[in-house]
Amino acid sequence: MKKHLFSVVILLMFSFSPAAAQTHSIAYKKNIYNTGILKPVDSKLKVEVGQKAPDFTLSSISGKKVSLHQFLGKKNVVLSFVPAAWTPVCSDQWPGYNIVKDIFEQNDTILLGITVDNLPTLFAWTNQMGTLWFPVLSDFWPHGKVAGEYGILRTDGMAERALFLIDKKGIIRYIDVHDINKRPSLETLVRELQQLPE
Repeated sequence: MKKHLFSVVILLMFSFSPAAAQTHSIAYKKNIYNTGILKPVDSKLKVEVGQKAPDFTLSSISGKKVSLHQFLGKKNVVLSFVPAAWTPVCSDQWPGYNIVKDIFEQNDTILLGITVDNLPTLFAWTNQMGTLWFPVLSDFWPHGKVAGEYGILRTDGMAERALFLIDKKGIIRYIDVHDINKRPSLETLVRELQQLPE
């Protein structure tokens, strides 16, 4: 079953492009801010694979609080930190996870999207982006506290583009602090998900 899902993901990845995944309006596209090329990584990681993931509680755009500990013993968790709302790569990355929602579910995993933006900004951005199946959380105040605890807060106040895979026991199993200018590999993330114990 897992091999079949992996094959599906590979097929989706080769057929996926931001243009195919999104039908954004021209007005939406005009509001995307071009950051230019940024320093690929501008932080020092404070956590490592095998370590217990730092707990946190953040507000979501739905109005609910979401805590990492609420998934202990229930779900694996992928934390997807992106640098900023209304920027090109971030606006492509999160909608891309919609095409593999079933793979997250098959691997008993929830995705949590996190940025250092405030809730009104995230609400407007994600509404324009289209429906996302996962909670979107604000690490705005105290500014970037969670990103800072994980060691991915950049000197300009944005978070790195980073993925953390955390198992049901709260242990970090995979980390990808990615070049901020590029989307992380979906294929690699799926492979890591499928290596988790059932």
